[in-house]
Amino acid sequence: FPFPYTPYLIQEQFMAALYGALEAGRVGIFESPTGTGKSLSLICGALAWLRDFEQKKQEEEARLLAPEESGQEGKECPASAGPGHSESQGTAEEPDWVTAFVQKKEERDLVDRLKEEQIRRKKREDRLEKIRSNVQLKYAAKRKRSEEDETKRLLQLSKEVLSEGAGDALEQLDHNEEELILAEYESDEEKKVVSGLGEDDDDLEEEHVTKIYYCSRTHSQLSQFVREVQKSPFGKDTRLVSLGSRQNLCVNEEVRRLGALQLINDRCMEMQKNKHEKKSDEENEEKKRRVSRTICPFYSYEQMQFLRDEVLVEVKDIEQLVALGRETKACPYYGSRYAISAAQLVVLPYQMLLHEPTRNAAGIKLKDQVVIIDEAHNLIDTITCIHSAEVSGSQLCCAHSQLLQYMERYRKRLKAKNLMYIKQILYLLEQFVAMLGGNVNQNPSCQALSQTGTVLKSINDFLFQSHIDNINLFKVQRYCEKSLISRKLFGFVERYGSPASAVKSNKENEKLSGLQNFLLTLQQGADKEDTPQSPVMEAEHDQVRTASPLMQIEGFLSALTNANQDGRVIINRQGTVGQSSLKFLLLNPAVHFAKVVEECRAVIIAGGTMQPVADFREQLLSCAGVDPARVVEFSCGHVIPPENILPIILCSGPSNQQLEFTYLTRNMPQMMDETGRILCNLCNVVPGGVVCFFPSYEYEKQVYAHWEKTGLLTRLAVKKKIFQEPKKANQVEQVLVEYAKCIKRCSQAGGQMTGALLLSVVGGKMSEGINFSDDLGRCVIMVGMPYPNIKSPELQEKMTWLDKTMPRAAGQAPSRVLIENLCMKAVNQSIGRAIRHQKDFASILLLDHRYARPAIFNRLPQWIRERTQVKPAFGAAFAELRK
Repeated sequence: FPFPYTPYLIQEQFMAALYGALEAGRVGIFESPTGTGKSLSLICGALAWLRDFEQKKQEEEARLLAPEESGQEGKECPASAGPGHSESQGTAEEPDWVTAFVQKKEERDLVDRLKEEQIRRKKREDRLEKIRSNVQLKYAAKRKRSEEDETKRLLQLSKEVLSEGAGDALEQLDHNEEELILAEYESDEEKKVVSGLGEDDDDLEEEHVTKIYYCSRTHSQLSQFVREVQKSPFGKDTRLVSLGSRQNLCVNEEVRRLGALQLINDRCMEMQKNKHEKKSDEENEEKKRRVSRTICPFYSYEQMQFLRDEVLVEVKDIEQLVALGRETKACPYYGSRYAISAAQLVVLPYQMLLHEPTRNAAGIKLKDQVVIIDEAHNLIDTITCIHSAEVSGSQLCCAHSQLLQYMERYRKRLKAKNLMYIKQILYLLEQFVAMLGGNVNQNPSCQALSQTGTVLKSINDFLFQSHIDNINLFKVQRYCEKSLISRKLFGFVERYGSPASAVKSNKENEKLSGLQNFLLTLQQGADKEDTPQSPVMEAEHDQVRTASPLMQIEGFLSALTNANQDGRVIINRQGTVGQSSLKFLLLNPAVHFAKVVEECRAVIIAGGTMQPVADFREQLLSCAGVDPARVVEFSCGHVIPPENILPIILCSGPSNQQLEFTYLTRNMPQMMDETGRILCNLCNVVPGGVVCFFPSYEYEKQVYAHWEKTGLLTRLAVKKKIFQEPKKANQVEQVLVEYAKCIKRCSQAGGQMTGALLLSVVGGKMSEGINFSDDLGRCVIMVGMPYPNIKSPELQEKMTWLDKTMPRAAGQAPSRVLIENLCMKAVNQSIGRAIRHQKDFASILLLDHRYARPAIFNRLPQWIRERTQVKPAFGAAFAELRK
């Protein structure tokens, strides 16, 4: 394996195992602790395999094409004598010459296909080579673009001058109305597909070369990975393309300004539709000319072809791609998609790959390709989240009101098909609100509910009880997608529903004041309701409020089209209809993963901490129908020497109080006092930073308040400055910067203060993706065991479902296994943050005697487990730590 420096032994093992899994077409679960160079191992291992695979394929092609070159005579004789005969003995009905002829035809077809492919490949390679070597080309294209821009600008100016003179503002207004009307809708059955791609046919139809799809969770993780590729030996000659959402890749400022992803998506689709619509008659031409802004200037086929080639010539991350798009006046979102078929490595976020509609829309074909999913420790949760959906009562009422006003206003101008579907959607919304116990025509925040609580139903029961089992949800869902109704509705509300638009003529005002007042009360009601919620939720609500509520509801409708046994509908009735919600919960993530595993040549699920692995095998792979023999596991140790890490399970504290943080015992004052004493002792001997994880925000707050009261905080603050993990995501960065600064200052000053103490929460912002390397984390402490809230209806339902569908493993009920896995996955994520490279060192302290139980102990990552000591008393543990 080519490698930028001498690899660690475990990296060599990792690459060899990876190569083997790809070659044999396996499903691999790969674990390599953070700090062991996992990204580079993945890059070098996978790309080395791809290079060899391509080489073999070309040799094979050359072998098949060789007889061609040497002239016809040589080819005839041996073929007719050879395979024909051997075949014919098996099939008595066919004469030899028929069999031989069929076989010859197949061979000839294969040869023809290979030839075509070769010509295409040659064309592509020549094109890219030309771009590499020929700067002239670039400048010619650039010059042409700036000329076009200039002409456009002049046209625009002349238009403005004309319109000022003509004073056709009224006409303009009427035209804007045009945009809001739904175009005539034909469902797929009625539409005969007409393909008129024209001269670029062979370009678009380019065959997908064998490639690797690499996905991770966030855009920053993907960018990091692309930078690693750039540094690797494969950086120069790998054709890599980064895919992202429009939010990340759009370069049209007017569209970007919309902020919410859904709005950006819809606006973009609409602009394209305007571009593709045939300009049929003269009057249509007129309209189009008047409203030039609805066509995106960056969506130009020629420019995007240019961008595609630029992307393939040199590895670029998302930021570089966007910069290139701005410079070349080409859309990076679509330009990058054109590059997929010829790319060797496609880098993309989870959601795009795991959600089939998104995958198809992006033009991703998984047949016989390789997929690597990195940071996959919560893959099961991720799939569940992508395919679950929730809508609130106020969103349902709001959407109903908007849609009703929309229909009334344009009733005369809408075609029958549109009216039919709009009425169906209105009916669905009415029934959903009725299921919450409300009435769609009253203000949701004023309707108090007599019965509150949570009810779970199967999908079928929900459809029957809400009387919507006679509606074809698949068709409604397709209608919403194709007609862009939510976008039109958003435009309508933007124009007539917001107080800002009240400047319209008087007649308009009378008609719409009802809608305005209703929306205003909704808004105020929503503002009132949101106050008790956490800040994180508020941010999400802002998002939802700016987008059309119908978009959320479309997600819920499409979730209801899952198979009955794979999901549940949770009807959550709170104080008022507005606060209540309907939520779809996916129980069986395997149904959505099965397609990926079936189509791909090989799938690699990789992560820093994959322990416990059992749930991947059972809930994901065996449920998706993967043969256990196809699954391969690889786990490697860490690169640090054994003495660089000291994991301790502590069973009791300094005053011999047994440590057991259950829901019952953890609130006792003596437990909180004991935790404080342990921390005080540790802060006396541990230099630099100490990170202490609590099972929840609530408990962290409670302990902090208790320590404040007893004066323990003051004692702690002598040695370490105390920081708390903020609840708001946007403050995390600042707290971390302060924490790091404080540690640096203390290490240089050398006074009584030795560093800082960071109080964090398991599963919060600090427990994932943040590195406490070196002095930032010399000791990581885990207070108690972060079991999930077993009372939550979602978890209860998942447990019941597992017990029904899964076999008992080693005498434990699957639901029990789930709870322990969830707990230990969270623990492993948090404690794995301390060791980030070969020279790093840290101690890890697990405060709870239950960690010593075999079932729990064996779920620790192997590299931590084999060095862990169980200490019944505090004295011995403290001595070890001091050393």
